[in-house]
Amino acid sequence: MFKLFKNKKNDRGLSVERGILVFQNTSEVIEAEKILKKSGRPVRVMGPPPEIQTGCDLVIEFPLIEELNILRELNENKIKPLSIVPVTAPLLEPVDLFHTRDYGDYLMVRAANMKITVEKKNRKIVNISGGGCPDVPYVAWQMVGKSLTETQRPRDLGYTLCAYALDLAYEELLKKC
Repeated sequence: MFKLFKNKKNDRGLSVERGILVFQNTSEVIEAEKILKKSGRPVRVMGPPPEIQTGCDLVIEFPLIEELNILRELNENKIKPLSIVPVTAPLLEPVDLFHTRDYGDYLMVRAANMKITVEKKNRKIVNISGGGCPDVPYVAWQMVGKSLTETQRPRDLGYTLCAYALDLAYEELLKKC
């Protein structure tokens, strides 16, 4: 499989061409990602480059060689991207959703506009902030004070884009801690 997101080269050292799937809304992005990851496709959710921003603040990056298979799979699930854009120039580079900040004893990860901060020594969630979705207070109430492994995932507690973004931050923290 391609090492698509590490060094953008395949096993033979050749450059891997990438593309971006642009959707009407974030719920389509979330559903498409779930379908494609379930089937083992090498995709990742990113922020759209400013040049192609259409209102939805998420896109799916994928290897162009997989385009026909990905489109077939999405079509079978009645999901149609608005457009497919090859990444051919620096201005078309998708924007990384993750930003990590180390505060010594604490580590914070931000995905889109949602942030989770944990105490590094015990992986205990000490703060959740950001977003303006109605489920954020409930999700924070359920997670703060618990360790990363004791709590439910944000996507299982909430239902909005904020919960989805928080789940991305949660996954990133699991990798880093």
